[in-house]
Amino acid sequence: MTNQEQNFYFPLRKGRYEVTPGLYKLGTDFGNGDDDALIFQIDANFTRYRQEKISARQERLDKYYCTDALSPTTQAYIARFIIHQLCQKHPEFFRYEQQKDHHHLSCRLTGDELIFGPDYKLLPSRTNNQNYRDCLDALAMQVQEDMALVEISSAGTNRISALHLCFPNHWAAEDKIGQSFVHSHAPVPGMAKINQQADQLLASLLKRGPFVRFAWGLTNDERLNHHPIAPIDHDAVQWQGRHFDPTHPELYLRVERQVIQGFPTINTLLFTIRTYLYDVAILKQTAVNRQALFSALQTMSAETLHYKGLAQNLPAILAWLENS
Repeated sequence: MTNQEQNFYFPLRKGRYEVTPGLYKLGTDFGNGDDDALIFQIDANFTRYRQEKISARQERLDKYYCTDALSPTTQAYIARFIIHQLCQKHPEFFRYEQQKDHHHLSCRLTGDELIFGPDYKLLPSRTNNQNYRDCLDALAMQVQEDMALVEISSAGTNRISALHLCFPNHWAAEDKIGQSFVHSHAPVPGMAKINQQADQLLASLLKRGPFVRFAWGLTNDERLNHHPIAPIDHDAVQWQGRHFDPTHPELYLRVERQVIQGFPTINTLLFTIRTYLYDVAILKQTAVNRQALFSALQTMSAETLHYKGLAQNLPAILAWLENS
């Protein structure tokens, strides 16, 4: 666990909004020490992330965890990799024991004792208080990241075969599961050039990684879960987190750290998505950060502003930043 409350990533330092792959080799130094080389990052906010995941699954698990023709072989391969990563990189929180007929993972942060069969099928356990559906569901609940799997066929087609998405940023797992990379990203403005080279990009991600990339936007609350459909006990407009009130300004920079790990043996990509929120009221106290954000917002196209829910709020946000 990092000594600081959370790591800091600021992908808009150049003061431009760009839609590019923006790939860096995992381990590139972003100023967060050894954590920059980790796929799964654990920090002092773990309990908060865990609780939001529990709330999401209590609402309706199928809304946040979906699979599509996910083979047991792929599932077992990915589960074994995740367990290895957690135990190797975070031995203070995870302990693994392999016995004759099962695998046993002790998770100190959650209190879960996960038991898997020889094929990594999740077995009943008295500590499975959340009634985990399978091994991927159980493992995703031990980390602060969301996860996605993209499988690539021998013919070169690709498909999202699993999504564990408790912290969606205005998109839904149910809408994207089973889609191709191009189809799933079609609504994103500026993706045309990337989509034209999607097959080559995925091949590179599969064989040359792991890589890390970043995406960012703005939100008016600190909630991690911004599913496009609000729970029945929440106000739908307030749930969106897309209303900026200049008389009571509350604004957060939402950064997604996305790690892509390829597995050529099973022709599968694992995407992890770690969401960070930074209070803009604090960020803008540093002139270079304030200017970078101000400039980057000004470079967004009208389509991007609409997609990110900033079109109506932009003038007020820019005035607030400029008058700091």
